[in-house]
Amino acid sequence: QTFEKLLIANRGEIACRVIKTCKKMGIKTVAIHSDVDANAVHVKMADESVCVGPAPTSKSYLNMDAIMEVIRKTRAQAVSLNESICCSCFIYRKQKSQSVTFIGPDTHAIQAMGDKIESKLLAKNAKVNTIPGFDGVVKDADEAVRIAREIGYPVMIKASAGGGGKGMRIAWDDEETREGFRFSSQEAASSFGDDRLLIEKFIDNPRHIEIQILADKHGNALWLNERECSIQRRNQKVVEEAPSTFLDPETRRAMGEQAVALAKAVKYSSAGTVEFLVDSSKNFYFLEMNTRLQVEHPVTECITGLDLVQEMIRVAKGYPLRHKQADIPINGWAVECRVYAEDPYKSFGLPSIGKLSQYQEPLHVPSVRVDSGIQQGSDISIYYDPMISKLITYGSNRAEALKRMEEALDNYVIRGVAHNISLLREVIIHPRFVQGDISTKFLPEVYPDGFKGHKLTDLERRELLATSASLYVAEQLRSQRFLGTPRIPIAKSKRRSWELSVRLGDGIYPVAVSKDGSSFSVEVDGMKLNVTSEWNLASPLLSVTIDGTQRTIQRISRSASGETSIQFLGTVYKLQILTKVAAELSKYMPEKVEEDTSSILRSPMPGTVVAVSVKPGDTVSEGQEICVIEAMKMQNSMIAAKTGKV
Repeated sequence: QTFEKLLIANRGEIACRVIKTCKKMGIKTVAIHSDVDANAVHVKMADESVCVGPAPTSKSYLNMDAIMEVIRKTRAQAVSLNESICCSCFIYRKQKSQSVTFIGPDTHAIQAMGDKIESKLLAKNAKVNTIPGFDGVVKDADEAVRIAREIGYPVMIKASAGGGGKGMRIAWDDEETREGFRFSSQEAASSFGDDRLLIEKFIDNPRHIEIQILADKHGNALWLNERECSIQRRNQKVVEEAPSTFLDPETRRAMGEQAVALAKAVKYSSAGTVEFLVDSSKNFYFLEMNTRLQVEHPVTECITGLDLVQEMIRVAKGYPLRHKQADIPINGWAVECRVYAEDPYKSFGLPSIGKLSQYQEPLHVPSVRVDSGIQQGSDISIYYDPMISKLITYGSNRAEALKRMEEALDNYVIRGVAHNISLLREVIIHPRFVQGDISTKFLPEVYPDGFKGHKLTDLERRELLATSASLYVAEQLRSQRFLGTPRIPIAKSKRRSWELSVRLGDGIYPVAVSKDGSSFSVEVDGMKLNVTSEWNLASPLLSVTIDGTQRTIQRISRSASGETSIQFLGTVYKLQILTKVAAELSKYMPEKVEEDTSSILRSPMPGTVVAVSVKPGDTVSEGQEICVIEAMKMQNSMIAAKTGKV
């Protein structure tokens, strides 16, 4: 016997994830939503839904009074997923004497662990390894510099109340410490209403490995193995896996036991995560504890077979844990990619907004799980996190899980917004990643000049040219057919060969295509390739076999002037395919002059202007800050590209 009705105080994929388990357990669900989320997937999935305010999170999903009113009206017995609500539930119980259970840990555990300063002291007392540093209120930039010198550079400056990589800066010298102090305290005040800072030793090239724990209200606690979360950009995770290639059973047990000791020290109950930084010698240091269900929990569910949401609901109802530490297995390997609506070519991912004009999850690939909170037609807006979904693949070993991930990414159709599939696919096939040689610096080290997409080998380039040329011919043949019969032939000849000119990047390649039954024989660079496919041109996914190698490609767009873009090996390539004659004539076409944008400052993403540092008539120099834009809860400094007058 558990709860009859549960209110889910969240949105997006995590709300959908909880509703799925509630349905399995026979619990009725109430969804809350902001006015822009009225047609969201989590709202459609729930049994009841109530609007709690306008789009900004503070006025809807964090609007405690409105949410408490919904609990009273809907008579929900439990609330899930929003830590800020836990304290309100506690006060509400006292005032109204109506029983509402918060699915998650008790108030004191959330407060103790939500504060980076207090949590570090608690960890020290519980004999958990911690990073040397200073905890407390830093009065001004001078004091920040003094502390940083005592600890020794490099140091990490971050907001004490923060999370999700917000309000964090790394400083390598005094000047950077001053700037870091200014930005971190501003971000801390605007995001969390709390300007205390934490300055600590920055561990170079660490791995970010976290331990999933599960504890009940009877003093039992388990660790459910680790997750490797080192692939990050701007301190936010991109690819996670379980288990980690780096840990041996001794280190794993030591980390697990320290995580459990910390949970018991704060009388923690529910599912939670203890995050550690692990250096190259397998020394591990406590980073923070997350008192909620983490985004990357599915990889742990895959290798242990536990449903963490179900366990959280059982614990909240007062049941003891059903498992002993010895029952927790590591079965197989799981990998999770976070699919975001963002442009990976701009600093590994600047948010993109828009409507999903076409959307198809790769659920036909075996051992694939997709946790998403959107569907075709959904809007990705500036108000919320730009996550599209979490794509998880499972295998009996790591190689199998990664191979499936490659296939799943190729079979994922997302149109209408920019997305990071090209980056995700490059990461999982990168030799360093495949060997398990990773750290939190992986992306900046592997792509020091930024991400540029997949670099084609000569063979892959030939495959792409042959495929696009065959696609062009298949289309020409289709357009000659009329309701399944050829049009009235003007000339009796049936074409069997085509001479084309294909432009890819800076190169122009002559390609000869001849039709041979259902397949095409294509000559590129003096080499013949055999290309076969069903050529179902209406499908967003095309399965093509080139000389025995199967590839799944997507044609993103095409125009009347022969321009086409094709997603091949995860990256979208722009090509222009013309007949030999048209290519000869195109040399005489006038070129369109690109506009000069060097004297214009364009925001690389949609957002809110929070500060403007210049006024008309000011002279600015290259690199000078002009304004600060806040988007998706992060502040970004916009700088002048060249010296000039505003």
